[in-house]
Amino acid sequence: MWPFVRRKRLVPIERLHDSIAALARRPVLFTRYGVADTFEGRFELLALHFALMLRRLGMLPEPAADVAQDLADLVFRRLDQGLREIGIGDVAVPRRMKVLARAFYGRANAYDKVFSSADPMLIADALRRNVFADGGGDAEGLAIWAARIEGTLGMLDLDDILGEGLDAAIVHSLESASGDR
Repeated sequence: MWPFVRRKRLVPIERLHDSIAALARRPVLFTRYGVADTFEGRFELLALHFALMLRRLGMLPEPAADVAQDLADLVFRRLDQGLREIGIGDVAVPRRMKVLARAFYGRANAYDKVFSSADPMLIADALRRNVFADGGGDAEGLAIWAARIEGTLGMLDLDDILGEGLDAAIVHSLESASGDR
């Protein structure tokens, strides 16, 4: 029975993944906030946005923990696919995935701590260290962006998160607050 239940749950997990990935690729992140449009820059944005979602799922009652695990599994399957598509060889992919997993969970832990503090300066500092490690970029602006997303996620329950209205809720909160598109 469990495989059937899990398979049934994968459709909303894939939709959730695709929504968060699309949010992390919004042009404003690169044009207004100055995130580098490189593999590293895109990875940092994925890590930030997925960390915010996993943080929210961690605050919700069961079965949110199962959803979070399924989402994390899908994130890493898609990263693995991405590495293979850009030509990383089969022998090197596991090593690269280990590095990416360590980086992702390190950032997720750091973001959880700074968002728990609700201190905008700590959030901006964490983003400056991770997303803008090479200097430049608007860490304060990206911190406001991320705080808006976190605030919106904080108002959603698991049904809202897995439903088809997640994109609209997040995009509405971002656009109504600043005109970001």
